[in-house]
Amino acid sequence: MADLFWLSDVQVERIEPHLPLGRCGARRVDDRRVLSGIVHMLPRARWRDTPAPYGPADHGLHPFPPLEPAGRLAGDLRRLGLASSRGRDGGDRRDPRAGAPLRRRRKRGQAIGRSRGGRTSKLHALTDATGRSRVLLLTAGNVEDITLAARLVDLAGPVERLIADRGYDANHLRHRLADSGAEAVIPSTTSRRSPLPYDRATYRLRNVVERMWCRLKDFRRIATRYDRLAANFLGGDR
Repeated sequence: MADLFWLSDVQVERIEPHLPLGRCGARRVDDRRVLSGIVHMLPRARWRDTPAPYGPADHGLHPFPPLEPAGRLAGDLRRLGLASSRGRDGGDRRDPRAGAPLRRRRKRGQAIGRSRGGRTSKLHALTDATGRSRVLLLTAGNVEDITLAARLVDLAGPVERLIADRGYDANHLRHRLADSGAEAVIPSTTSRRSPLPYDRATYRLRNVVERMWCRLKDFRRIATRYDRLAANFLGGDR
């Protein structure tokens, strides 16, 4: 079991102040074992494949959703080098139509939609110049990229320029960037009668986000969504 991951004493001391206390229910298990199992399994596949030294799979799966939304534990994991920097999104919106079938509401609430690849999810990201993701959003697989463009820009904060492919060529996005003083480095779609000029030399830097996606998809849990809950899947991506 030499390949198993275990938190050090220093790392446990940094994380302990952010763990939930005083909850009712079953007897609390060893925090080091549970958190080490979570970190070990995030780049991998199914929770049910958790190695035996970490205990039952549900010991790692059950604490995961309550820990993630607060973001405090995720921040400490990043500072300790145990997780990469990611953006935030609730990702678990409920269908307001109470009369909709339960199964349909669950799929919609968990960011799953039918696309050419079947029932899938889609990640939307905005990175900085070094390839670190500033914002990461999760939607159903049939949601177009341009739909989340404005929200990505708003969550990222002030930017000098936005480099994106022609899938983000929309007047409303260009106007939003111009109003904030940012440059749009976006090639025009073939549907434009008069293509808009853009900085071709700067556009070559768009490979930064492609490299980020390649690195992110090296993690099997992200390349293939095994988690049923959107909060669990998005927590692993962060």
